Amino acid sequence: MDNKKVFGLLAIGIVILIAFIMFIGPEQIMAALQTADLKYILLAIIIQFIILGLWNTRWSIICKSLNIPHRQLPLFAMTIIGLAINDLTPSGRSGGEPVRAYLLSKSSNESFKTTFATVMSDKIFDTLPFMVLAIFAISYLMFTLHLGTALFTLLVLALLLFIVLLAFILYICINETIGIKTINWIFGLIRRFTSRDISKYENKAHSTLIGFQSNLKSLMRNRKLLIIATIISFVVWFLELLRVYVVFLAFGVHVSLGMVASVFLVSTLIGIIPALPGGLGSIDGVMILLYSMAGITSTVSTAATLVERMISLWMVLVIGVILIPFFGTRVFDAMDMSDDS
Repeated sequence: MDNKKVFGLLAIGIVILIAFIMFIGPEQIMAALQTADLKYILLAIIIQFIILGLWNTRWSIICKSLNIPHRQLPLFAMTIIGLAINDLTPSGRSGGEPVRAYLLSKSSNESFKTTFATVMSDKIFDTLPFMVLAIFAISYLMFTLHLGTALFTLLVLALLLFIVLLAFILYICINETIGIKTINWIFGLIRRFTSRDISKYENKAHSTLIGFQSNLKSLMRNRKLLIIATIISFVVWFLELLRVYVVFLAFGVHVSLGMVASVFLVSTLIGIIPALPGGLGSIDGVMILLYSMAGITSTVSTAATLVERMISLWMVLVIGVILIPFFGTRVFDAMDMSDDS
């Protein structure tokens, strides 16, 4: 992980956020923040920890289906670290998955290809419900806010790009031939920029892919797992929306759950596009813009967005960074394919 790049992009995101605050008015935003009902803020924090617990439960169920030994508390810590790494990496918020697989592999003595299959299955279970809800969100906003052509086109393109990428990743996961061709293409591209011998890394990628696909297919054939994990995923997304709704209640604003769902899902969709760590600046800006278009004052929209992001992004990020030393600084070696699996 390139720390300088990560912190540089993080700084850019913070500058963008500060620009939003300065444009709307820091004094008015601070005044709005002081009116927030702390009981609702506390409730939103509790909801966030329930969400984290459900994420961990879903991953634990997947691990059990492959008979991977694990303990709940360390697994919970791995979940939070993975989320924190996701928020630190601008690469489509996916940098935490290899880290989670790496940590589970080291703690359970299972191969990386097996643990990585559990992590990718967990990601798939989380993503499919999101796609369904995101389609609803864009449709809802189109008919309620009368979005301009540019913004609507941007959202549709983002959704289509996301669907195409997900479909491609799923196809690679289940089709060994396409997966190997993709690996060969990637390493062929790398060879254009380096004179180092990377044959062992390419062989490692091939063997990991084959073992990973076998485990993933086994998980996907487990009907009970599919049902339970999918239910948990929909509950998690509902709680995500409820958390945002509760934050608005803290400011005395009763916004429809449909509007909350649409704005939250669309802003999350925009944040998935590789740009800045945690979607910082992009997610915040889209949320403020859409809530303001829905009739909520820009001051309250900004204050509520800041509080919501403090709970969903910064709180998890800080806890994850604090937990990393307990597992050792080698968690970042998950990105290094030279490590044995």
